[in-house]
Amino acid sequence: MTKIRGFELISGYTDETLLPKRETAHAAGYDLKVAERTEIPAGDIRLVPTGIKAYMQAGEVLYLYDRSSNPRKKGLVLINSVGLIDGDYYDNASNEGHIFAQMKNITDKLVVLEEGERIVQAVFAPFLVADGDEATGQRTGGFGSTGQ
Repeated sequence: MTKIRGFELISGYTDETLLPKRETAHAAGYDLKVAERTEIPAGDIRLVPTGIKAYMQAGEVLYLYDRSSNPRKKGLVLINSVGLIDGDYYDNASNEGHIFAQMKNITDKLVVLEEGERIVQAVFAPFLVADGDEATGQRTGGFGSTGQ
């Protein structure tokens, strides 16, 4: 089978229930889950592991969006507003393309995320490049590595 776009577990994770899925036929987003119990102290920011990586075609990107219920129900927000997973993040040498949700606890209490809880939504989308774009760089690392 030819791979076009989708998700895989990173090495070290075997629980296939972590693989994202859409809940309804008209949903744009795939629900990503918490792969390991994670504690986020009041006011702190933590990278929440999902245990997955995403592959896609050239000219595509994966956007991570906060779940609308996170602030009200969990006291959490996706601190970078929208996460951006580039196609060359997949299988990078630094972290295998492991997708993390960068969450901030906006409460005055400890927030505990349990394995299997839905944390963010992921949406595949095409992207465009500007006239004269001649980008030739190669990814050399994982999370937050471009432009270092």
